[in-house]
Amino acid sequence: MNASDHVHSIDLAQALASSVTLVRRHFPSASVNLAPWRDDPQTRKWSEAETLDFSFHFPGWTPRLQCRSLLLQLRFSTEKLDFSKPYLLGVLIRGMTFEGERWRLATVGEWNPTGPYLPESSQLILLKEICRDLFSLFPPSN
Repeated sequence: MNASDHVHSIDLAQALASSVTLVRRHFPSASVNLAPWRDDPQTRKWSEAETLDFSFHFPGWTPRLQCRSLLLQLRFSTEKLDFSKPYLLGVLIRGMTFEGERWRLATVGEWNPTGPYLPESSQLILLKEICRDLFSLFPPSN
């Protein structure tokens, strides 16, 4: 679901802003989009209330990442759907072009990317670092 549709608390707004800042620190030329999905019946059919989705668009083709945009999906515990203190379960980053998905990196298993056109290894290290930093923004509450 579009991140802009879920920001209903100061805590979540701060966490989302921190997430954006974290990614922009590594990709300063990228512009952020907090509503990457269209608002139409077909898209709403696939809406997931426990996720925050946002994207970053580069000014052009980024050969080291093999994409033009990064789509990030943060999946939260369904026990915390009020997002008062969100607990991050996982991150999915997709490298996108106008033709569709070129690769994806999910924080399950060994965090290995999949897809036909993978980013350079230095960029994969950076993307995994971003994922680790995102987990630190949303620690589990005890």
